[in-house]
Amino acid sequence: MDTQTLILRDIPQEDRPRERMMAYGADALSHAELLAILVRTGTKSESALHLASRILNACGGLRGLIDMSIDELTEIRGIGPAKAIQLRAGLELGRRIAQSRSEERYTIRRPKDAADYMMETMRYLKKEHFVCLFLNTKNHVIGRETLSVGTLNSSLVHPREVFRAAIKCSSASIVCLHNHPSGDPAPSPEDVSLTKRLREAGDLIGIDVLDHIVIGDGRFVSLKEQGLM
Repeated sequence: MDTQTLILRDIPQEDRPRERMMAYGADALSHAELLAILVRTGTKSESALHLASRILNACGGLRGLIDMSIDELTEIRGIGPAKAIQLRAGLELGRRIAQSRSEERYTIRRPKDAADYMMETMRYLKKEHFVCLFLNTKNHVIGRETLSVGTLNSSLVHPREVFRAAIKCSSASIVCLHNHPSGDPAPSPEDVSLTKRLREAGDLIGIDVLDHIVIGDGRFVSLKEQGLM
């Protein structure tokens, strides 16, 4: 029989993902095996494990899967709304755990603190997201907000929207971040221009713009450290 069309009962007990996880722990499982546990069942012609492998292939691996919407997941053969919702819920839990720190107690002392705080949330996004972290007088994070999604430019990110949100949070200062879907965090001329406009507006209003950080794939650039603001 073609191994690609094996159903679960044809796979030896010790090779089934759930049984392997019980015996050896989650660390011993492949991406496809962990995903098979989330999807739970396969189709009439294939196991959950093979379905999981097809999902990863269709998404281009874990990085592509993380940002898949429910509608995009249901376009994969064998994935209905229920499975898509299960997968999105599991992925969202993982995303939240990766950055699960109490916002009230997380302190931004240097650019790396802000980058670490948002890296796992922003590094895999397929579109540019502009995010503000709102800080109190002790530089504790008291809130955050995504203010635009799409290509970063002055028409999508306007100082009035940034500082309206900052005033609503009663923040003393802000740190701005956005991601580059290419994975390269090198700031563009538009990034530098926007940062200067935000810094000038903050000076007028009395809310400090401490930094603008560009998030790449596991890397970041601080415009403050680069002397660009």
